Amino acid sequence: MSLHDPNPVSTARRKRIALVIANPATSTVTGQPVGFWWSELTHPWHVFAEAGYAVELFSPDGGRCEGDAMSDPNDPSGYSKTDLISQGFLHTPELKALVESTRPVAEIDVDAFDAIVVAGGQAPMFSFERAAALHAKFAAFHAAGKIAAALCHGVAVLKYAKNADGEHIAKGKTVTGFANVEEDFADNAVWDYGILPRDTHLMPWRIEDALKAIGANYAQAGLWRSFAVRDGNLITGQQNFSGAETARLVVEALGR
Repeated sequence: MSLHDPNPVSTARRKRIALVIANPATSTVTGQPVGFWWSELTHPWHVFAEAGYAVELFSPDGGRCEGDAMSDPNDPSGYSKTDLISQGFLHTPELKALVESTRPVAEIDVDAFDAIVVAGGQAPMFSFERAAALHAKFAAFHAAGKIAAALCHGVAVLKYAKNADGEHIAKGKTVTGFANVEEDFADNAVWDYGILPRDTHLMPWRIEDALKAIGANYAQAGLWRSFAVRDGNLITGQQNFSGAETARLVVEALGR
């Protein structure tokens, strides 16, 4: 920048992120409504905003989305009451309104974005199998050499996303996602509260098992520890405490 530059503000194009959250679904295990996890939207959003990125919100079907109840810092359970970033998002009207009218994933122009980031929650485990447009867009970002990222149960997309040769894009890649030890913890919690009978699993299948089955090198950092890993242009985060770490790897890959 020249000291005589009349307009010292950078005119470089802002990086653009397509952030995907799940549409509302119904658990086939409990019969209860399930959705996306708030911190997996809001914590990456916060990191990207601080990096000066432009973020647009999408969902597989478009329209109104709903967070899993326990991920809401105002939920009576108090489970997420210390999540001040989500609290701030929820109390910023123009941000909260975005969740009411997401654009469908099919409308994502891969050429117009630098990365796709898929958040988790419980709903992906019950709805991503039919989300063909999401499978295709995620694979298209990866094939274009752009950043393709997912975290927690949003990593479910890797069970379905394949390259042009029909191979899973995660095959041979080092990845993470919701760990079996975390699924065990969640199962024990619902058993102890009498929500489900013992030996009934909260999720219909498991991320760690599915990733190993498709030939990925699965890694995790232990129970509820923030962890994310980058292998080439594929980035994955372990669980809901890994949203910021996942986003930081995206920023590290893209620059500012």
